[in-house]
Order: sequence, then structure tokens, then C-alpha cells
Amino acid sequence: VPLARNVAGISIGLVTAGDRYQLLVDILGDEDHCGDMDFKVAGTRNGITGYQLDLKLRGIPLEILREALEKARQARLHILDIMDGVIDRPRPDISPYAPRIVQIKIKPEKIGELIGPGGKTIRRITETTGVQIDIEDDGTVNIYSSDKAAMDAAVEEIKKITAEAEPGKVYRGKVTAIKDFGAFVEFLPGKEGLVHISELADFRVPRVEDICRVGDQMWVKCISIDPDGKIRLSRRAALADRGESDDKKREAVRDSAPRADRRSGTRRPSRSRSRRR
Repeated sequence: VPLARNVAGISIGLVTAGDRYQLLVDILGDEDHCGDMDFKVAGTRNGITGYQLDLKLRGIPLEILREALEKARQARLHILDIMDGVIDRPRPDISPYAPRIVQIKIKPEKIGELIGPGGKTIRRITETTGVQIDIEDDGTVNIYSSDKAAMDAAVEEIKKITAEAEPGKVYRGKVTAIKDFGAFVEFLPGKEGLVHISELADFRVPRVEDICRVGDQMWVKCISIDPDGKIRLSRRAALADRGESDDKKREAVRDSAPRADRRSGTRRPSRSRSRRR
């Protein structure tokens, strides 16, 4: 478990005989059994984080308690010196082979989408990643796995399935259909939006096919969601946000355009002169 700093603990024992006493550091089972105190103190270099005191006496003087705390502090610092010599800060993540649990929250109305018809969707995720998934009625999803890569893949898939389009967010999508007025792109599982031909590039696009075809992958940005749920996407805005150039597409469109278009920007219709009689 990642911690802010190393933590160590020590147990201080006490043996009394009349007015005499002896404090013991790092007591064993026999010393705990025969002694009069088991004082466990844990903490960091900055101070105590937890303690537990078991006594077989009616009480102990404050001076003995102070002495026990000082012995515990010195022992704790000694242990921390040894620990810091091996690892002085927590690892950024636990071992990729350590069992782990990830809990995410989804909207209860999204549970059906995650499960899928007849459990098809949730079964596909568990079979392809090898994780175990439990879904509660309030939308809490618990994911269990000892494989970090599998866990990350399952979490990403669940987030995609239950995600909703967010205006201003950039997605990686797949072209599913081509029309004269634009391209339909699936940017989330089961969610499509329209990239109008004017939003395909930052230059004039004669035909949608000049930029993309069915099956192509492209970056799109959600620019708006209509009241009826229709989603408007923009490839042009996505490339601008990502700082990517569209020069190759621009050159390809220019090279494929008719010569008249490249010279004047428009193609003038040909006129046939009628023969005079």
C-alpha cells in the first residue's frame, strides 16, 4: 500500500518487583506472558501514529510511561534507519502480480448496458481480461484481479461502455457510415455522432471520401449535443486541440481535384455551342 513515509513499530515491556522496575525493548512471548506490561508504539520519524497499552497492574507512574515512550522512539528511529537503507520511499504502485481490487461507480441506469443482453457484455469483459466483476444495485462495480494489465483493460472497457458524451472532450472513434453531408463515427461503444463535411478539415472538402472511409480510425471532438440527443462531432477541432497538422490530407485533396478547381477554386460547366443553321 503506498504510504507517505515509512512506518515502524516496537513493543516495550515492563517487569516490576516491589519498588524496582525494568523496561524491556522488543519483548518476546515469554516476556509478555511473565511481564506486567505490553506497550506497542508505532509511528514515523515525525511522530506516533498508533499505540496500544496492555497492563497487568492497576496503573503505572507517569515517569515510567515517559521513559517507555522515549525507549520506543529510539527503537523506532533505529528500525526506520534500517528500512530507509533498503527503500526510503513507497513504490509508485504495488507489484503487478499482487491481488488488487478496484471500485468504480456508475449510474444505476447504466447497469443494463454494462451487463448486456443475457449478460453478453459483462461476460465478454471477464472472458477477455480474466478479471472478476461484481455489480451492486446502487451502481457500485467491484473489479478483482491479480494482473494489473488485465485490471486496467477491464476498467477502461467498463468506463467506455458506461460513459456519456461530454462536449469539449476528444475521443478516438471509428467511421461507421459515409454520407454526402458527412461521416458517422462511433466514438464510444454503441454511441455515434455526425462529423459534418464542414467539420472534417480546416479546408474545403469536396467529398467526404477525400478524408475518410468506413472503418477508418479518427480523432473527433464532441462539439455539442442537441436536445433530442443527436451528437455533433468535429475532426477539425480535435486535430486543433491535439496540435496535429492536416497537411497530408490537404495535399491529397488538392492533387485529386480537377485542374479547373485548383486554378480558380470552382469548376465552370462546359457549354456546347449550337450549330447555326
